Amino acid sequence: MPIRNLLTDAVNLTEGLMPTLLSLRHKIVWKPDGSPVTDADLLLEREMTLFLEGVLPGVRVIGEETFKAESAPSLQGWVAVIDPIDGTENFCSGLKEWGVSLTIWRDGEHVGSLLHMPELGEHLMTGDQPPLLQSRIVGLSSTVTPETFDALKGIQEARILGCAVYNLYNVTRGALARFINPRGAYSWDLLAGVMLALEQRCDVQIDGKAYDGRFLEAGRRYRVDIQHRYDLHPGQGPIG
Repeated sequence: MPIRNLLTDAVNLTEGLMPTLLSLRHKIVWKPDGSPVTDADLLLEREMTLFLEGVLPGVRVIGEETFKAESAPSLQGWVAVIDPIDGTENFCSGLKEWGVSLTIWRDGEHVGSLLHMPELGEHLMTGDQPPLLQSRIVGLSSTVTPETFDALKGIQEARILGCAVYNLYNVTRGALARFINPRGAYSWDLLAGVMLALEQRCDVQIDGKAYDGRFLEAGRRYRVDIQHRYDLHPGQGPIG
């Protein structure tokens, strides 16, 4: 199956489940780390996994809600990384700024990625050419730590939006000039978005070093700093 067809089918799958997902947004349990997970997270990860297993022979699915550490994870064959609902705190609070993250790899090479904000009716996938915007706004991760305050120094305009998928979508298309997560997030939060940011020629740093497009292993945090490159788009330049 062509990758854009697969990603489009993933969009359609989520959108078809929306009435059920929204009905489950207040059915919440709390993880050991104090963060929420809803029945909708679990349902969508299960349905997305079944879908991927049906179209990618032998796929290994790494999902936020079902991930278990492996002693020697393999990148051979098909690998898919899913965050069924990124921004669960937003989702279960009734906010629309949450999203689905999906990235597909084969034998360690990136094949395609998707960021999807179903309640906002927006998505970005590999091969898209989004309208390129200009902004001076910096997006920050929502976990407030001393590093967050350090990152704010010298910034004129900042937003804390509560959803990595939404931040990554916006910095990739230029609606944010920059996105910083100084505390770090997991591969299911970041991997699809950083690959799309590279595709749109953003500058991407992971853990303080230029990101080369390698697979990000599950189960550990990665600090990310992405800047939109207005200078690479003819006729555009940064605001102010």
